[in-house]
Amino acid sequence: MTDSFQLPGHADSFWMKTSDATSYPALDRHVDVDVAVVGGGIAGLSTAWELARTGRSVAVLEADRIAAGVSGYTTAKLSSLHTLVYDRLCRTRGQEAAHLYARSQQGAVERVAEIVAELNIECDLEHLSAFTYAVDPGGTSALQAEAKAAADAGLSAAYVTETDLPFAVSGAVRVDGQAQFHPRKYLLALAEDLRTRGGLVFERTRITGLSEGSPCEVTAESGHSVTARDVVVATQYPVFDRALLFARLTPRRELAVAAPLPADQDPGGMYITEEEGKRSVRTVPLGDGRRLLIVTGESFTPGTGEPRERFRRLDSWMHEHFGVGDTAYHWAAQDNDSTDRVPLVGPFHPGARHTYVATGFGGWGMSGGVMAGGLLTRLISGDPPPWAELYDPRRLWSTLRGAPALLKQQAEVGGHFIGDRLRTSHVGSVADIPPGSGAVVRVDGRRCAVYRDEGGTAHAVSARCTHLGCLVAFNAAETTWECPCHGSRFGVDGAVLQGPALRPLEAVEVTAAKGD
Repeated sequence: MTDSFQLPGHADSFWMKTSDATSYPALDRHVDVDVAVVGGGIAGLSTAWELARTGRSVAVLEADRIAAGVSGYTTAKLSSLHTLVYDRLCRTRGQEAAHLYARSQQGAVERVAEIVAELNIECDLEHLSAFTYAVDPGGTSALQAEAKAAADAGLSAAYVTETDLPFAVSGAVRVDGQAQFHPRKYLLALAEDLRTRGGLVFERTRITGLSEGSPCEVTAESGHSVTARDVVVATQYPVFDRALLFARLTPRRELAVAAPLPADQDPGGMYITEEEGKRSVRTVPLGDGRRLLIVTGESFTPGTGEPRERFRRLDSWMHEHFGVGDTAYHWAAQDNDSTDRVPLVGPFHPGARHTYVATGFGGWGMSGGVMAGGLLTRLISGDPPPWAELYDPRRLWSTLRGAPALLKQQAEVGGHFIGDRLRTSHVGSVADIPPGSGAVVRVDGRRCAVYRDEGGTAHAVSARCTHLGCLVAFNAAETTWECPCHGSRFGVDGAVLQGPALRPLEAVEVTAAKGD
């Protein structure tokens, strides 16, 4: 990458730029409801809406704005084809597990179509096929095994050697009956219908406390609280560590670029490959005879690597393979992989009676979040579906299947926790940080995260993540501080942008000459 490379297009997601802003109130009083849902993304809103349909009183509590986190920066595929999940499930948990996964995920795809029809939601819902493909001939055997496993699990799956992509593939798994949509338009309509059913929606309400009991109570940063019989934590990465979920989740950040494409060059499906650090492709109607091509990929751990170079690679790949115009948007999103690659949806921990969690969607949060909404509603109603055990977060404590991945993840966290402290900073003092850049600098023996704005002013905060103390790293592409251990993200002023951290990075006073 050269220093002259500029990130292309609007620095925001297409979904955020083409949907209305929200302005729900912050929690300003004590509230008593049947269920408190912490998190206003697709999992939280789907859960709240499904619960409201059962006649329960529900409150959604979102730290920022609803549908403006991962759900506002997703690729927005509604698919039960999740790369190579079915063959892996057959090998690790058996054919029945693969069948239940397919049934629950495909059910979520169909559930969205039902809700869109019921509420008459204009969200660009399109029904089409999904593909997992490989260009490298070495990947075809895995695709053939996946096609068989997916078909045996009950999906309309087949192995094919041709697609409508503008380049040759060695093979692909094709599953029909899938969909794509505008996630923000869908979720904002869901939230408004929730309100008509008596549901409460609170924004700018960061929940920092959870007391389990009969009833439970959640407490906001402001001091106001909500009492509820049941609590659902659907904050992407759980903001409470009592279930030790931080040891069973690996954060993953991915980039997206988007550019207009002539409608007659639309590849006519949703595509994904694990090659080249992942490449995911879909299009969106623009209403002017063109489609917007969205390409996602370049998976990396937050706080590592060079996002600007990754953006350059992804943008170059899009322009090399498709006849697109100038890049219109670029953005990034974050998700978490569970150690066995199956979402964690159900009771929060082994002793939980009225607290539940939804996390670990591994990049498939659209179908996963809708599935979670239905699953949690049935669990709270005392009518668990057949796939409840498959997703049960307590499963990894009763099986050793997830142990190798768990140990690997913890070794990586330990490497950052210890190794980053031993590593010498790449700048010697605050004065060495160029305008528009950030670096971790040792000041008076203390590690500080220092960003120098374009005007030359230094903004310094503690470099220790307030979650578990790992050192943050600077993301130059998004001008943020990120924790490589569990994915917490902070603004240059230390404000929490993404959990599991609940508290901001402490402000530090420095001078331009400081550093040792």
